[in-house]
Amino acid sequence: MSLAMEAPGRCRDELEALATKAGHELADASASEILAWAADTFGARFCVTSSMQDTVLSHLASTVAPGVDVVFLDTGYHFAETLGTADAASVVIPINLVTVRPRQTVAEQDATLGPELYRRNPELCCQLRKVAPLERALTSYDAWATGVRRDESQTRADTPVVSWNERRGKVRIAPLASWTQEDVDRYITDNGLLTNPLLEDGYPSIGCWPCTRRVAEGEDPRAGRWAGRTKTECGINT
Repeated sequence: MSLAMEAPGRCRDELEALATKAGHELADASASEILAWAADTFGARFCVTSSMQDTVLSHLASTVAPGVDVVFLDTGYHFAETLGTADAASVVIPINLVTVRPRQTVAEQDATLGPELYRRNPELCCQLRKVAPLERALTSYDAWATGVRRDESQTRADTPVVSWNERRGKVRIAPLASWTQEDVDRYITDNGLLTNPLLEDGYPSIGCWPCTRRVAEGEDPRAGRWAGRTKTECGINT
C-alpha cells in the first residue's frame, strides 16, 4: 500500500515550474542526484515505474529513498520471467512494490472485445492494459521516474532528465536518460543486481509476450517489440 494518498499534492502551476527549473539545473546531474532531488522534493508523492526488465532504477532509487514506491504494471500478458523478477525484487531490494492491473482480466477482455485484441488492435490493447492502469496509479503522485534512456531508440533520443508532462499534469523524471547500455551493465555487475532472465535469451527489450520476439544479432534492441508493425511505443512513456 502506497503512502502517497496521505500527502497533499501541489497545484499544476507549481509542479510545472518545478519541472522547468529542475530540467535546466539537473541536465548534467548524476542519476543519484536526480533521484535524490525527486525524493526530497516530492516525498511520498514520488514513485518509480518499472517494467522489470532489470532492477537498476528500482535499486538506485532505493539507495536514496529506501521504501520508495515502485509501480509495476501487470498486464496479464507478461512472461513468467518478468513476474518472477518483480516478485524477487520486492524481496531483495528495499522498495514498496505497487502492482497495478487493468480493470478487466484477459478473459474478461476477450469476452467483451474478442480474443487476441493485441493482434487486431494493439493500440487499444496497450491503452486498456498499460496506459489506463498507469493513469489511475499515478493519480496518487506528483512525479514519477521512468527508466527510459536516449540510446534505446530514435524516438527517445531527446529525452530530458526532468520534464513537465502536460497530459498527466505531473513531473516526469528520467534519471537514466544519458546512460548507455554499458553503464547499465556495469551498474548491474557492480551491485550484483537481479535482471530478467530473458535478457540472456535474446530479448534485449521485454514487453508482453504476444508482442515481443527475440532479436537477431545486429538488430536494433527494440526490433522485437511489435515486430512487423509501425508501432514502436505502448504509450506509457509519452
